[in-house]
Amino acid sequence: MTVQVSGQAVSGERKKPRQQPRHYDLDVWKDAMRLVREIYRATTEFPEHERFGLTSQMRRAAVSVPSNIAEGAARGGRTELVRFLTIARGSLAELDTQLWIARDLGFLDEAQPLQSMLQLLNARLNALINVNRTRAKVSQ
Repeated sequence: MTVQVSGQAVSGERKKPRQQPRHYDLDVWKDAMRLVREIYRATTEFPEHERFGLTSQMRRAAVSVPSNIAEGAARGGRTELVRFLTIARGSLAELDTQLWIARDLGFLDEAQPLQSMLQLLNARLNALINVNRTRAKVSQ
């Protein structure tokens, strides 16, 4: 269907909605999802008596990271994105502390691969936060 508006022909078709959520395109979200899988794998070896303690806390903190990245990306604005990215970064810091605790208690033989993933993800989150903070200030 074509409609005349101010002498111009305008198609009645709407722009196609995005087929997938924005966060699917973010490498930082993909990295966070990998980290969740690795934390779940690592915590399966924890003692049964830690099921509702450290195991649960580590899994919740890990899941919080990609969840907050996704929520921030879905909100649309840069200010909201930055807010949720900083929440994700806080969850990452919480998880880092929990990894140290798990290692110190002898639940993890080798925490270094997980801590390396955490450090890389933290650096990427910081970069994304800084870029979006700068762009949010410029657009205001």
